Amino acid sequence: MIELSILMPVYNEEATIERAIERVLHADVGTDSYELVVVDDGSTDRTRDLLGDREWPDQVRITYGAENRGKGQAIRTALADAQGTYVVILDADLEYDPNDLRELLVPVRERIADAAFGTRAFRAHSAYSFWYVVGNRFLSLATNVIFNTWITDVYTCFKLMPTDLMRSLSLRENGFTIEAEITGRLLREGARIHEVPITYVARTREEGKKIQPSDGIRGLMTLLRIRFS
Repeated sequence: MIELSILMPVYNEEATIERAIERVLHADVGTDSYELVVVDDGSTDRTRDLLGDREWPDQVRITYGAENRGKGQAIRTALADAQGTYVVILDADLEYDPNDLRELLVPVRERIADAAFGTRAFRAHSAYSFWYVVGNRFLSLATNVIFNTWITDVYTCFKLMPTDLMRSLSLRENGFTIEAEITGRLLREGARIHEVPITYVARTREEGKKIQPSDGIRGLMTLLRIRFS
């Protein structure tokens, strides 16, 4: 039985995709029983060629989407195919260290919490920009006000929980907004969230960073819709 499914949404990551997969394969993710479910979301660069040219180990499974439909859609596709008891999201941009997954797995496996979030500590060497960090902090503060809770990093991609729990959230957002949606739906269901400090190094726009300020606005609207619908 597979214990952990790592969901990796990918779009135009020719510069990082091979290293991203190799980092997972060489990491200590906290269990020997894991799978990496890669979903290419209609890449138009050489990402698909790089994925197809390599003979990956059996724990790596790759699905190719016909067109670009957003990070949320890629995550839902991977989630539907996941075979693990637990599931976690890991972007292919090398900003997150898969070795941190071993610490995220512990509170969920031991039933201390329903979900574990990897919390980023933005520093001079790891923050993308001033406004990026401020926007992240604002969205986290807004989430806490809306749901009367305390979470320090709503938009972290490291969200680990039982696979059945994530599937029960009935996710529908297609873009980066799915990060806010997952958090909002967990909080509305009364889920206990455990935060774990992680290492993080943001890449630059030139290196391929894709999230935009508009994604933050959509995230805020999503949180309000979930809370008051």
